[in-house]
Amino acid sequence: MFIVPLALTIYAFIDCLNTSEEDTKHLPKIAWVFIILLFWIVGPVVWLAAGKNRHNRAGGAGPASWQPGRRQQWVAPDDNPDFLKSLKDDRKPEAEAEADAEEEPGRRDGGTGPDDKAPPAS
Repeated sequence: MFIVPLALTIYAFIDCLNTSEEDTKHLPKIAWVFIILLFWIVGPVVWLAAGKNRHNRAGGAGPASWQPGRRQQWVAPDDNPDFLKSLKDDRKPEAEAEADAEEEPGRRDGGTGPDDKAPPAS
């Protein structure tokens, strides 16, 4: 009986804090925080019902669409072409270094390659 309203209040409080000022409706964000905390059961319900602009995902506002004045959606690294390009750019110096090492194996070993054998000591 005590846990459900407490969980609802905590959820609404965190949701209000994470909501941008542009997405709050009817009142400033700080007023919604006070309403949620002061009116223990009614405040969170009113916030969830009327305090926040809800975006319809089916209306074309997916991660790939861009809206002016709005934050862009988070994109997973494996779906982000800029991130994948940066990985390819990072690999080029490594690939060049490996190619150089394969061309001249004696350079790393101090001048003796795997085919060069030291004369037996007598």
